[in-house]
Amino acid sequence: MDALLTKTETKAAETKKQISGAEALLRCLVAEQVDVIFGYPGGAIMPVYDALYHYADKLNHILVRHEQGAIHAAQGFARASGRTGVVFATSGPGATNLVTGLADALIDSTPVVCITGQVFAHLLGTDAFQETDVVNTTIPVTKWNVQVAEAKDIPAAVAKAFHIAATGRPGPVLIDITKNAQNEMMEEFEYRKCTQIRTYRAKPELQADQVSAAAALINGAKRPYILAGQGVLLSGASKELVAFSERTGIPVACTLLGLGCFPTDHPNYVGYLGMHGNYAPNLLTNECDVLIGIGMRFDDRVTGNVSKYAKQARVIHIDIDKAEINKIIQSEVHVHADAREALLALQAKCNENKHADWVVHFHQLNAVEYDKVIHHEFNSTGQIKMAEVIHQLTNLTKGEAVVVTDVGQHQMITSRYYKMKHPRTHITSGGAGTMGFALPAAMGASLSVPGQQIVAVIGDGGFQMTVQELGTIMQYKIPVKILVLNNSFLGMVRQWQQLFHGKRYSFTEMENPDFVKLAEAYRITANRVSDRENLQSALKTMLDAKGPYFLEVVVGKEDNVFPMVPAGAGVSEVLLEAPAHH
Repeated sequence: MDALLTKTETKAAETKKQISGAEALLRCLVAEQVDVIFGYPGGAIMPVYDALYHYADKLNHILVRHEQGAIHAAQGFARASGRTGVVFATSGPGATNLVTGLADALIDSTPVVCITGQVFAHLLGTDAFQETDVVNTTIPVTKWNVQVAEAKDIPAAVAKAFHIAATGRPGPVLIDITKNAQNEMMEEFEYRKCTQIRTYRAKPELQADQVSAAAALINGAKRPYILAGQGVLLSGASKELVAFSERTGIPVACTLLGLGCFPTDHPNYVGYLGMHGNYAPNLLTNECDVLIGIGMRFDDRVTGNVSKYAKQARVIHIDIDKAEINKIIQSEVHVHADAREALLALQAKCNENKHADWVVHFHQLNAVEYDKVIHHEFNSTGQIKMAEVIHQLTNLTKGEAVVVTDVGQHQMITSRYYKMKHPRTHITSGGAGTMGFALPAAMGASLSVPGQQIVAVIGDGGFQMTVQELGTIMQYKIPVKILVLNNSFLGMVRQWQQLFHGKRYSFTEMENPDFVKLAEAYRITANRVSDRENLQSALKTMLDAKGPYFLEVVVGKEDNVFPMVPAGAGVSEVLLEAPAHH
């Protein structure tokens, strides 16, 4: 009898196969339907990379050239597709190189899961080789983070991480896994997705009384005005926003990260908000009677001087994140909810209306901007202007391409002149303003929506911050189109120096390498254009190229971006040209 029992026990033990913590991690990722990982190996995460060797058919790992490139690529991947981006990095400098991207992803609400290797648990706190306290370092720049020191805890940590990253207001999470936990053997398991956490409420319950109060204000408004932010995109509410605007007749302006959530060719679209936004949407913020902020956080780049912002307006603020409500602008009515749910509920309670004269007022002011600023930028002589490059890009792509911008003048120009028609076709670094974002983010975007045209618009300064990612583009033949607008300056800082610091160009002029030769060194077809008559054909050649392509456009060195709301000014003090004393 004993012998029989032993055999049965042995058989049971055999069926419970043992796997390493590292393999457990990869199984969790496959169960979460991850198929692309951006990473860079190192000592403390080597067991994971060893396990990854056998998962090449399930997990496509992209070897970047710098960990900052990995996380920006994961951000681009998430922003273009709505899926969660995934990053691998090693301990110490590998992990600390992710911090800039984590900060960027947190403020811009981008779902990313970062997995970092860590030294053996028994070495923690001993200043072991490549040991950094990653959890405490990244607390301020993550939505959630955790350190795992035992293999058995890996599946639950991964499930929790994916749930937190993608739900509610999305954001970055980080799992730091000690090397012993990666090596340890554990019993095979059935992966359970996380659907709720006791202390975390992903989606607030829509309150009917808040919706009714908002609807009453909207129904009584004479000059209502919608400011649409990225929350509209994140909740997949673009169609609902269009339907709501069409029913109520309310004009819509978009924030920088909200661009693409409302079609730019819609008659109710009145422009882009912010420091370098359109004239009418800025000016009329201070003339509307009801201001409706949807999925936006009243950032200082949108409000200018808060003491001069929309004092006449009754404010309705719709946001999923309670912390944003009444943080900067006091609302008379707030709807703490998912943007899509709130818009559907409001649609049912708001009267059909037309605010034709009010909408016309926006278009009249935008015509003033066209005469004073845009006409000149599209029809100038001398050096090529950034505005005409983007104008031609819009015409050639018909606004259908995904445009990824870096940070600076070219970013503001692209936001102004590229006419996005669809959600998730505009990717940029908003709240953090991270130079070097665009090149890796464009790689990630390209890998998340294969077959879609991806154009990275970058300044000569930002390009050189992550230029090494040309190596990644070369190795994986990622078909991104790289458009560098080269003015041999850190243009945005130079503009401020010109307008507000007596033209003292303190350390903003750049001596640049031969970008075309540099791109060609990475086996990427490249071209440079400095004559207007060659611009359109050069852009067309770039867009028609099958693989990656690099185009440098030499633009005016001292061109400025207008309109502009100067620092400390109110939104209605927007400038259409440089002040007279300049």
